[in-house]
Amino acid sequence: MLVNQQQYRTIWPNENAELSLSGVSIIDQTKLPHRFEIVTIQSLEQMIDAINNMQVRGAPLIGAAAAYGVALAMQQDASDLYLNHAVMQLIHSRPTAVNLKWAAQRMLKKLLDLPVADRLSAAWREAAAICDEDAELNQAIGGHGLMLIKALAAKKPSRLNIMTHCNAGWLATVDFGTALAPIYAAHDAGIALHVWVGETRPRNQGASLTAWELSQHGVPHTVISDNAGGHLMQQGDVDMVIVGADRVTSTGDVCNKIGTYLKALAAFDQNIPFYAAVPSPTIDWTMTNGLKDIEIEQRSPRELSWINGMLANGELAEVNILPPNTHVANPAFDVTPARLVTGVITELGVYAPDQLKNIPFNNGLG
Repeated sequence: MLVNQQQYRTIWPNENAELSLSGVSIIDQTKLPHRFEIVTIQSLEQMIDAINNMQVRGAPLIGAAAAYGVALAMQQDASDLYLNHAVMQLIHSRPTAVNLKWAAQRMLKKLLDLPVADRLSAAWREAAAICDEDAELNQAIGGHGLMLIKALAAKKPSRLNIMTHCNAGWLATVDFGTALAPIYAAHDAGIALHVWVGETRPRNQGASLTAWELSQHGVPHTVISDNAGGHLMQQGDVDMVIVGADRVTSTGDVCNKIGTYLKALAAFDQNIPFYAAVPSPTIDWTMTNGLKDIEIEQRSPRELSWINGMLANGELAEVNILPPNTHVANPAFDVTPARLVTGVITELGVYAPDQLKNIPFNNGLG
C-alpha cells in the first residue's frame, strides 16, 4: 500500500537475506503516526520482542512475522530441538490471534520433513509464500466486500458512512488489509464513502494507525471517541460496520479488539449490518464457543495508565494519565457472539456465521 506515494508491505526479507543473513525488515508501528521507521529484525528473540511489543500487530501480520521468526531461528540452529523450541516460543508470544499459531505450525510441518541442511533456505521460501498468500487473500476479501458496499451505495444518494474499530488495514496484514480492504477497493472504484474511525483505547490503533493509513490513501475519514459509535448509529450516520478479527470460531463468534462487542450491540439495536472481514487462517475450526474457548490476552496495565504522543517540540513521549497506585485491568480483546454478526467476509465470499463450517477452506496444514 501507499506511504508517501511509495508502495510498501509491512514485512519483507532484506535483499539477499538467505545468503547474507541480514534479517527481516518491519515497519515499527509503535512510532506511527508521527514517525515512519523501518526496523531490521535479525534473530528469533528480536522477532518475539517485536510481536510482544506490538512493533508488528494484527492477526495476519503476526502470523507472517512468526513465519519469518522461524526462518531467523534456522539461521541460528536448524536442529529438530531448536526448531520445536522456536515454534513454541513464537506461539506463546501472544495467545489470542490464531494466525500466529497457524503460521508457526505450518513452518514446523514443512521443515521437520527436510534434512537439517535444507531447512534454512526452505524456511525463507515458506515464509515468503505465507506473506504472498496473505496479500492475495486480503485482496480477494476486498473484492467481495466491494460488492456489499456497492449494493449499499446504490440505495443511498449521498456518501456511504462506514464505521470500523481498531486497525484492520494493511498495517495489520502483509498488504491490503482485511476490514479496510473493501473500503480501499470502493474508494478506488470511485464510490463516495466516509469512514468513522474509533480511537480504540488503550493503544489507540484506530486513531494512530487506521487514520494514518486512510490519510495516506486519500480516503475521507473522521476519528471519534470509542463511546461515540452508538450515538452516531442512533443518528442515522452509519450505514455499515466492518471490523477485522484475531480469531473467529467455526460457529461465527468473532474475537477482536476490546470494544468491538459494544459496537456490534449498537449496530444490532439499530439494524445496521455488522461484518467481520477475515482470511481463512483467522478461522479456528477447533473452536465452537468463543466466550468459553478463546483465551483473552491480558496486557500490561501500563498500556492503560500511560499514553503515547508527540510533544509541542516534536519529541515523542509517554504521559501518565492515572492517579498513583490505581489498579488497572487491561483485557485486549472481547468476543462478539455470532447472533450479532451479519456476515463474515472471506477470500471465498461473504457467509452467514452459521455457514462457515460448510466452506471447504484449505488452511495449509492438512
